[in-house]
Amino acid sequence: MDMVRANAAEVFWEESKKAWIVRIQVGEEAVRRTCKKAGRETGDDALRSLAVQTAHDEGYDLAVTDVSVRR
Repeated sequence: MDMVRANAAEVFWEESKKAWIVRIQVGEEAVRRTCKKAGRETGDDALRSLAVQTAHDEGYDLAVTDVSVRR
């Protein structure tokens, strides 16, 4: 199965959900996924890996260098 290339992803903490949100940008569309397994103090490298894995789970190819973390 060929994966669609994602343009970028952003990981940010959403206080109301007490969870990290991964927002994957694919062209004009964006996919948002809540990741409750990672705690508030999770390191940036782990969050970038989480975003890449989330993208893969959704069928998108994403490079770790295309992931930004907003704290």
